[in-house]
Amino acid sequence: MQIIDGKKISDEIRTELKAKAEELKVKGVHPGLATILVGEDPASHVYVNSKIKACEALGIKSFHHKLPETAGETELIDLIEKLNQDKSVSGILLQLPLPRKLNADRCVNAISPDKDVDGLTVNSLGKLFSLKKWGEIESAKLLVPCTPLGVIYLLKKYGIEIAGKHAVVLGRSNLVGKPLSILLMSNDATVTMAHSQTKNIPEIARQADILVAAIGKSRFVKKEFIKPGATVIDVGMNRDRDGLCGDVDFKDAAGIAGFMTPVPGGVGPMTITMLMHNTILAGLKQSPAKNTEAIRILS
Repeated sequence: MQIIDGKKISDEIRTELKAKAEELKVKGVHPGLATILVGEDPASHVYVNSKIKACEALGIKSFHHKLPETAGETELIDLIEKLNQDKSVSGILLQLPLPRKLNADRCVNAISPDKDVDGLTVNSLGKLFSLKKWGEIESAKLLVPCTPLGVIYLLKKYGIEIAGKHAVVLGRSNLVGKPLSILLMSNDATVTMAHSQTKNIPEIARQADILVAAIGKSRFVKKEFIKPGATVIDVGMNRDRDGLCGDVDFKDAAGIAGFMTPVPGGVGPMTITMLMHNTILAGLKQSPAKNTEAIRILS
């Protein structure tokens, strides 16, 4: 079995993104990411700090806004509207989850589609659904949800064929399962989606050439879920009595998978890297400079 090293690929892409950010600055484009954190959730603090550090490393401007747990929906949406109008901000990231009293859908959809670097607004997801081919998504410079985008780049960087393959995606969230299924189809895979109410999940999963686990259950996928030689992408991030783990039982699956992402060090590093990608892409799209129109973010 070959391990798909997400840290290595992420570092390679960040090197490319840093060079691209410098190229754009010469042309007068200065990408900037605004992060918004509501409340005191410890994991959210860690995630936001990681995003701020990634901005610093790539030379992207960073603007952090912290609101108290008591902040109301009007206060949060007012802040988002202010950032929508701020020309120094090319991307807005609202860290989820929000405190329960806030309507996450309403707050996320207050973000301008042009600055939706998480790709989670109704506008962004609708555009993704409307485009058929990967080339169309690239040409439109679409802002795509970061984790699904990272999965596609991992597959491509490792030369894993997607076209004509059967992909099974375990999970149907708007964050991962649904957009990833669309991206796989845009790359000409045949996609089956399974979820918590699907019967005979092991039997369905075992048909996959590419199996994606994004179901949120520790070590859920065992070796009997996996076709010999299949590529297994573990999107899960869980913690059990043995520590950090994914949705795949790594040790159990290792003897049968052909390629597999570890947890940690697989999909995780790619998510923040794709956020940086989207921030630079958003800055490019918002630039009035004619000489930036043909720039590709990644080769």
